[in-house]
Amino acid sequence: MKIRVVSSKDEIDTLNKNEEMIHLTFRPSNKDIMILANMCPKLKAIHVASSFMKTISDSTRMFLKMQNVALLEGDVWGHRKDINEYYEINPAFFEKVKAARAEGLSDEQIIDKFERESRLDRDLIRFLIK
Repeated sequence: MKIRVVSSKDEIDTLNKNEEMIHLTFRPSNKDIMILANMCPKLKAIHVASSFMKTISDSTRMFLKMQNVALLEGDVWGHRKDINEYYEINPAFFEKVKAARAEGLSDEQIIDKFERESRLDRDLIRFLIK
């Protein structure tokens, strides 16, 4: 799975309409998020840093919920935007999740395990295993 990394408001207009998951590296305004959701009809999740989550209004959160777009908290550690505009989740992650489920681990146990083992944040892991 690929996460499109967007580092400025100016990039929103250049996004592919088929983007499903986006990480914002800047503090988005409510207007930015609404434009983003309207520009990308297949959007499933917006991932933002913890410090930015506090500035997102309740009305924007409600709008995203009505659009079935998840708002996730976290960061994409170690990603270099100058090399690739996408952060990619290794397909092996999903195989490991299947193996953990086969072992009988609950979703919360899987989240705890992969939060320790990977550089992925809790909200992102929860979203990915669903």
